[in-house]
Amino acid sequence: MTKVIIALDIMGGDRGPHVFSSAVTKILSEYPNVHIVLCATQLSANEILSKVPSHLHAQLSIEACEQVVDMQMKPAVALRKMKQSSMRRALDLVSNQLAHGCVSAGNTGALMAMANYVLKTLNGISRPALVSSLPTRSDKKVLLLDLGASVNCDAENLLQYAVMGSVLKQSCDGLHAPKVALLNVGEEEIKGNSVIQHADALLKECKALQYVGYVEGDDIFAGEVDVVVTDGFTGNIALKASEGIAKLVVEELQVLTRETLLARLVSKLMLPLLKRLYQRMNPDQYNGASLIGLRGIVIKSHGNASAEACYYALKQAISEINLSVPDRIKTKIEKELLEH
Repeated sequence: MTKVIIALDIMGGDRGPHVFSSAVTKILSEYPNVHIVLCATQLSANEILSKVPSHLHAQLSIEACEQVVDMQMKPAVALRKMKQSSMRRALDLVSNQLAHGCVSAGNTGALMAMANYVLKTLNGISRPALVSSLPTRSDKKVLLLDLGASVNCDAENLLQYAVMGSVLKQSCDGLHAPKVALLNVGEEEIKGNSVIQHADALLKECKALQYVGYVEGDDIFAGEVDVVVTDGFTGNIALKASEGIAKLVVEELQVLTRETLLARLVSKLMLPLLKRLYQRMNPDQYNGASLIGLRGIVIKSHGNASAEACYYALKQAISEINLSVPDRIKTKIEKELLEH
């Protein structure tokens, strides 16, 4: 079994380093071939070690770091002044091939700036993109990108995102020809601004994609397409809105099932169905946005992620490492975009 090494920046996030302890324990217990490098201050790393069972310590090592990137720090400042930070060290380990991928719940802007600088983009990719899976009305999940790596995109960027998203969906879910759609304000040909219409034309010309045209916001979760492409500004708003709705639905169900005795009785009868709905809607299992288009694997965990959500981010990193996602994207880009 091939050894998998993950550099984990435990200093980022809103809940503190301790939130990773149970996630690390669960991952190391499930994957005996995984080794995690804790990039952190010595004190924080020791805290994690104290909470992880001793028989798993052989699968852990510490990369002590002097600096921590603050969640409010501007990306340019972090890039210039945080060279000894836990975030930078995790990326350096990937760049120097001492780790196969890294995971961080830290400052998103700083992580993207550092990752772009340290790892560089693949040939043929202008900008990396943040991508994540979302639930749909069917059993399958849909990939949405970009989620905020680049607020402003041109048509060429959207074409590159489409190719990368298609490759990721093929790799992770084994789909031969994922259906790719472009997010727009309507499905009609005349809808959208000039960038969207230009991107539509480029996507139609790309023979490497099964492009199905425009979809609207409410179609993201319909389960009829596999990859939805948009700019980072729109994608981030769509993601946060969907997370908010999911939390609202779950919280309202919890309130309603406790309001009256009859509601409590009915909820007990419906408990299996409610648990199934919760699992489908729970945002934790969709934590772990991939920063694709780089010469290395970088997973962004949500800043306010729970221990369970951190587990899923680490699991996403393992999956992409085992599937050699950057190499697959590189091959596809070179074949379909750079040769034409």
